[in-house]
Amino acid sequence: MTEKEPDKTTGGLEEQLRDMFRKANVSFMMPQAGVSHAAPEPEAKPEDKDSRLKPIREFNFKPRDIRDYLDRFVVRQEDAKKVLSVAICDHYNHVRRCLEDPKLQEAEYAKHNIILLGPTGVGKTYLMRCIAKLIKVPFVKADATKFSETGYVGHDVEDLVRDLVKAADNDIDLAQYGIVYLDEIDKIAAQPAAAGRDVSGRGVQINLLKLMEETDVSLFSQTDLLGQMQAVMDMQRGKSPAKRTINTRHILFIVSGAFDKLSEQVKHRVDTSQIGFTPEGGRERQETEYLRIALTRDFIDYGFEPEFIGRLPIRVVCDPLSAEDLEQVMQHSEGSILSQYRADFEGYGIKLGMTPAAVKAIANRAYGEKTGARGLMTVLERVLRNYKYELPSTPTKSFELNEKVVENPEAELGNLLKNGEQFRRAAMKDEVKGFADRFQAEQGIRLAFTNGAVDAILAGAMAANQTVSAFCAARFHDLEYGLKLISRNTGKASFCISEKIVNNPGEELSRRIARSFKRQEAEG
Repeated sequence: MTEKEPDKTTGGLEEQLRDMFRKANVSFMMPQAGVSHAAPEPEAKPEDKDSRLKPIREFNFKPRDIRDYLDRFVVRQEDAKKVLSVAICDHYNHVRRCLEDPKLQEAEYAKHNIILLGPTGVGKTYLMRCIAKLIKVPFVKADATKFSETGYVGHDVEDLVRDLVKAADNDIDLAQYGIVYLDEIDKIAAQPAAAGRDVSGRGVQINLLKLMEETDVSLFSQTDLLGQMQAVMDMQRGKSPAKRTINTRHILFIVSGAFDKLSEQVKHRVDTSQIGFTPEGGRERQETEYLRIALTRDFIDYGFEPEFIGRLPIRVVCDPLSAEDLEQVMQHSEGSILSQYRADFEGYGIKLGMTPAAVKAIANRAYGEKTGARGLMTVLERVLRNYKYELPSTPTKSFELNEKVVENPEAELGNLLKNGEQFRRAAMKDEVKGFADRFQAEQGIRLAFTNGAVDAILAGAMAANQTVSAFCAARFHDLEYGLKLISRNTGKASFCISEKIVNNPGEELSRRIARSFKRQEAEG
């Protein structure tokens, strides 16, 4: 019986695949007919799928439940919390019903996509992040300015959906019910006067429109070579082909922006259409009040496509934070920046306290930054930066941030260090002893520092603005070689370190080495 000749076509393909995988440093084995090189991975059981989707299948939050949860983290924004709570409940109640009755999937349904308007630092992103955490759905946040129309330099908007799958640990069934949050959306408003094609404005809006309505998004972009190689390897292992697309029908899209120029546009429309109109009480309207009365035509005039803004039916305006609001943020919101700074100091064993006057002073300064709650970190960092640097190297176990520290942090830090000088010197002396202990453990040679030597080390470390350990390591870098040489000549294993060695280690060590050689010659 003659041996069957190999298929030249198959052999050529095999060699091409081997070469591709060899360059990628991946092992390759061509599957043979009737032979399975690896058992196919079992598909997810129905109970596993139900477990992943359990939070959505059992969604039973009421709008007040979500509002109460948000109150723990975000100060003010009562109107925004109310609108968002209702929109979230409506959306996920519909998703739950669709899971219970798949026939509802085919029914027409207007999705509750949301647009958030308001100045920076008022909690727009934090609101949505907290909601996603509460209802346990995947959440992705991105900046709209990084996207461009497909085919141009920049990111593709479909990457948002792919990132959502990654956030769901590649669980497509869960990712298709997630939340996509796109910030700085006002920055992609098309500029009417712009010459040429606006690839980062109108084109992005049109591509986002497709996602917000309903479309199937490929999980592998055209440039995703790793994804394509993974698909080939899965095929080689006998693995069933993975799902390659995700549908955006039930993905909730939220966009946000400051829209500072939109308020001016609305103000101009209102003032020109209502000549002689005076707001209630004779006061001037705030910017956010104009945003609340913005019409769809105002967004279109601003540079948005009518179809795009029409797919964002839920419009929420967040109010700017006052100095009093920032005080509430510091004192009462969970996970506030103040609690973060307290945790930072506790990492060094230091308890950070704060007086009511200091809280008020910091809030007033943060309000002057005009960046909302983000201004709190700016102020706290400016005030406490050097305290974080200096206090961990001192015996300080507690520190109270008062109004004087806020007003003149450097002077108060100097006073604090000066008042604790006695304790600081005691801690530094312990560091000298620690250096001697480490030297003995590593070199087998005992060091005994005189009082004059300890004082000289402390003075040198303070003058050089170094820790005692760093000062000793730099000052005594030749000590190991010199003392071992002396020990070999004299047999001594213990040495007294005097003030002379601290002040001039090279000269004093050379003198002792020479003396040890003379002694060795005399004894010889």
